[in-house]
Amino acid sequence: MNHTWSLKELYPNFNAPSFMADMTALEHAVVLLDKKADGLSNVSSIEAYMVTLEEIRKLSSKLYAFCNLSFSTDTSNQMALQMRSKLQILTSNLTAPMTKFMNFLAKLEEIDSLIASSEILQKYAFVLNESKNKASYLLTEQEEILASKLAITGSKAWNTLQQKLTSTLKATVIANGEKKELPITVIRNMAYDPSADVRKEAYTAELAAYKKIDEAVAMSLNSIKGEVLTLSGLRGYTSPLHMTLELSRMTKATLDAMLEAMKKYMPQFHKYLKTKAKLLGHENGLPFYDLFAPIGNATKQFTYEEGCQFVLDNFKLFSDKLAETARIAMDKEWIDVEPREGKVSGAFCSSLHPLGEFRVLLNYTGNLGDVTTMAHELGHGYHAICTNEESILNIDYPMPLAETASTFCETIVNNAALKIATNDEAITILENSLQDATQVILDIYSRFLFESTLFSTREDHPLSVEELNQAMLNAQKEAYGNGLDHDTLHPYMWLIKPHYYSAGLNFYNFPYAFGLLFAKGLYAKYLIDPEFFKGRYDQLLAASGKMSVVDVCKIMDIDVESTDFWESSLEIISKDIEQFILLAEGAL
Repeated sequence: MNHTWSLKELYPNFNAPSFMADMTALEHAVVLLDKKADGLSNVSSIEAYMVTLEEIRKLSSKLYAFCNLSFSTDTSNQMALQMRSKLQILTSNLTAPMTKFMNFLAKLEEIDSLIASSEILQKYAFVLNESKNKASYLLTEQEEILASKLAITGSKAWNTLQQKLTSTLKATVIANGEKKELPITVIRNMAYDPSADVRKEAYTAELAAYKKIDEAVAMSLNSIKGEVLTLSGLRGYTSPLHMTLELSRMTKATLDAMLEAMKKYMPQFHKYLKTKAKLLGHENGLPFYDLFAPIGNATKQFTYEEGCQFVLDNFKLFSDKLAETARIAMDKEWIDVEPREGKVSGAFCSSLHPLGEFRVLLNYTGNLGDVTTMAHELGHGYHAICTNEESILNIDYPMPLAETASTFCETIVNNAALKIATNDEAITILENSLQDATQVILDIYSRFLFESTLFSTREDHPLSVEELNQAMLNAQKEAYGNGLDHDTLHPYMWLIKPHYYSAGLNFYNFPYAFGLLFAKGLYAKYLIDPEFFKGRYDQLLAASGKMSVVDVCKIMDIDVESTDFWESSLEIISKDIEQFILLAEGAL
């Protein structure tokens, strides 16, 4: 079982004839799209435009994927950066024809009847209607072109700088009496180490290392958010949050209902953290460096092969299709496994829709959390597979739905494991599950608070490192309450989280909460009526790119604008907390 992924299915290398041919084909298709945008007048001209746009999306998704995936496992790969820059310049030329197209649609009064008259356009009905609605937030054609081109040397360049600085950063730790300089990804993974001394040493080393790059990364963050504020205001959005909700196809009522339910249940999470603190010998709440400390005697380490089998066995309890999707990913080298120098931190899944495949990046070290992360990312992969029959123009599901299948897969793994666990194993499994849930409810809420403060302050002035640190500390105190020791928080969490550094992914925090709670609610429905659920689950995933969030959720008879649904999901986690506390009391 190979532990590095294969990209040869995309291209052999950057100099391969197939890569260069697709670059040339994309250049020609972009020019052709501009011509078709100038000739828009009737149904057939709209059809021709959409067919060309679909071809562009296929080509660009493959080319970008090869650049991004190559760079993510080797940030010293200059060719990947160069080719990605060329692609950014090339695809920025799409701004003009797409602006013309949206303005053309905005003037159509009977778009529904026009769509109904064409089998081709019916396939793109949602995209066409959404494009027509988005036209109200467009700048002029020349302004959109300028904004797109300036972003290449603006927000996208600042994003690359943050990636480069954080992925190559090293920290100095004392391990077994020996001073070592290790990649920051390795240092961050020490937060899961069974040794309290190692965890604390890694935390201290991590914070010290960030001081080497904090000014440069702060400049990156300020520049990106400044660009977002400028453009969102010029386009007519009331705020970046308003823009994010519109782009997420999510109503403010949905967000408010979810946040209201989350705040109501936060005291339960604080109880969990205080219980964990007592298990680890802390009196004043949990120090940040012990957030991910393993609990229980069942601190089993999983080799990668053991972790794969654990995931496969539990996926199979849900469906053969899910298990087979995961097995193919493992066997066909779709997963890049261990951390190493030059590899980006964290984990992600990249859909390769033109190939009907996906790729998963992990930083796997062998704890149960790594196994559930694998399940999470393979859930993203399953979501991608469920959209294979859709046009590539219909697979852009919004951020809130992006975490649905991934979190559902985590729930499958954890709940299946609990059924056969001893008490020692149960406390470990529950703790890992609650650890993740706490990140998604409390930490995500802190990130939401931080980003809200970041944007409101950035409207007045760029934030200093000290202001960014203080804003993060304030957000953590409000979200974590007395569950954490306020003397040992993490002021630099803004620096290492990549989601803050994409101008197109503002507030990429609440979608994780949506995904967790929606998945919990879905799992409850699955337990009540498995056959009804399975019949609609794949349908829900396939439709996620061509419906609003509210309408997608209605496929499963769920009203996400009601706090009742969110509270019912949080109640499931609350019961896990009570079970954990009961087991912990027996261990104290």
